[in-house]
Amino acid sequence: MSPALAIPRKRALPGDPGPDFPHFGLGRRVLYIRRDLAARATAIFTALAQLNRASGTGNRGSGFPFKLDGGPDLFARRAMRGGFIRFLNTDVYFGAGARPLRELAIANEARLRGVPIAEPLGVLIETVASGFYRSAFITLALNGMTLWEFLRADDDAVVRAHVIELARRAIDTMHDAGVLHADLNLHNLFVSNAGERITAVILDLDKAQLYRGAVPSSRRVANFARLKRSAHKLDPERRYLDAKLLAILTAS
Repeated sequence: MSPALAIPRKRALPGDPGPDFPHFGLGRRVLYIRRDLAARATAIFTALAQLNRASGTGNRGSGFPFKLDGGPDLFARRAMRGGFIRFLNTDVYFGAGARPLRELAIANEARLRGVPIAEPLGVLIETVASGFYRSAFITLALNGMTLWEFLRADDDAVVRAHVIELARRAIDTMHDAGVLHADLNLHNLFVSNAGERITAVILDLDKAQLYRGAVPSSRRVANFARLKRSAHKLDPERRYLDAKLLAILTAS
């Protein structure tokens, strides 16, 4: 069994997810941004402040596409609470920002290992009070939709089967590269289209785990079981994901 590669869970601000992500402070906010975008830090601060007043998209309304003048299309995903606690607290977390910094470090390492993910560009951490913060994860924007959205939108059997195979290939690539996703579901598998080329991309590596070698088979089985439960919960009547396609996607 490959030993888990430890990524520090506790990191006091200002932290440092690596030399490629310098950080900049503005009031209670700290931005960690990839070095090639560092000159645009002020513009990113401004854009994210404006997005906080907008309605988000996607699962939990946490996604915010935005564009810098003369720059690439970007996407910010605000960290949002799930479960019952979301009714009391939508987006405030306890700690010094270790969790989003850890995700940035893992996502960047996953990209370097060849895992098909949304390209990580940075993290914004805003101190709310002593020990409490909000955060947003910044990636390069992708054209497309989640796998769950795609399955409900496209009824071409051949295309659906092809996309499911692409999604399975992306998961296998992730596991072979030593990355274990902690919350694999149909919302964080993304169908991206650039021109006429379709690719499958994996989103949201929050709480993911890195291994020095490939992910152990027992952990893969558990990952696929979780994905299968998620699919059954979203589509209990198998209206969009029949037994054959579900087997392609989740068989371990």
